[in-house]
Amino acid sequence: MSEPVWISEQQVVAMMNLSGAIAALESGLAQQASGAATNMSKTHVAWGHSNLHAIGAAFPQAGMIGTKTWAHTDGGACPLLVLFDSENGQLRAIVEAFALGQMRTGGISGVATKWLARPDADVFALIGTGKQAISQLAAVAAVRKLKLARVFSPTADKRRAFVDKARAKFTGIEIVEAKSVEEAVANAPIVTTVTRATEAFLSASALARGTHVNAVGAITCDRVELVDDVFARCTKAVVDDAGTARRLSTEYIRAFSTGKNEADGWSRVLPLCDVVAKRIARDADDDLTIFKAMGMGVSDLALGMRLVELARERGLGAPMPQPRREAPRLD
Repeated sequence: MSEPVWISEQQVVAMMNLSGAIAALESGLAQQASGAATNMSKTHVAWGHSNLHAIGAAFPQAGMIGTKTWAHTDGGACPLLVLFDSENGQLRAIVEAFALGQMRTGGISGVATKWLARPDADVFALIGTGKQAISQLAAVAAVRKLKLARVFSPTADKRRAFVDKARAKFTGIEIVEAKSVEEAVANAPIVTTVTRATEAFLSASALARGTHVNAVGAITCDRVELVDDVFARCTKAVVDDAGTARRLSTEYIRAFSTGKNEADGWSRVLPLCDVVAKRIARDADDDLTIFKAMGMGVSDLALGMRLVELARERGLGAPMPQPRREAPRLD
């Protein structure tokens, strides 16, 4: 067996772009749907405004298992993806996962948009201008030919700076500031929310019939973006990982945990892997479709495994010694 490698952030960016990430994600989701990949339940612990996260997955037929962990703090983060051999448990690779995480988070919205948004959708509303926002715009632009993107966040200076940055990067799309959520989403067939909001701000009355919503920001139980009435019009509710949503998504818990009929409520929620594998697309009767992205190990490992494959092909990655067992001192 070859020695493990450390794959740097710069090598990740050199080997994979967003289109490649979307392709790798669809492959990983198809394996999950067939039973060839299993997701590990996401876990996290909070202190103050910070969170320590861990997600993982097993792809035993591909010979790989692994976890990604990171601490989201006010001072920053350092995400790492650790991959092991599924047969002998030996280390295969450690991947620096800043860009990987952005491509995974943006890419998974791209996959959902590809299947659930109207084929002719060309107007996009983006709510939130933080670190993940630019990849969300790029992912939707990768699967739909956008002519207009409206952007809103509550801080005018940050909103303006994001629009300037986005205009320079996406020269074929008209990108404009919106002064409110309602102005941004008006008659937009695709909406992505990627915020750290703790109070719901997107209501059903603001959304036109036939809108697809990517709800990306509220991944812990103290956060919420969608008003409850959005789900009254929802005809397809999709999530990357239903188990995590049942524990941590306040929005989906309110909508689908219905007391004695909880199982019936959650039976309405489709996993994204089934959408991909069964080719479940928007139909003429759909009103609002919602994709809830919680973050899951299958997605990160799908990208990580492809990166390891590319690194082997190209001779990239810094070799590391395989950790060796040493008897502890018990004196």
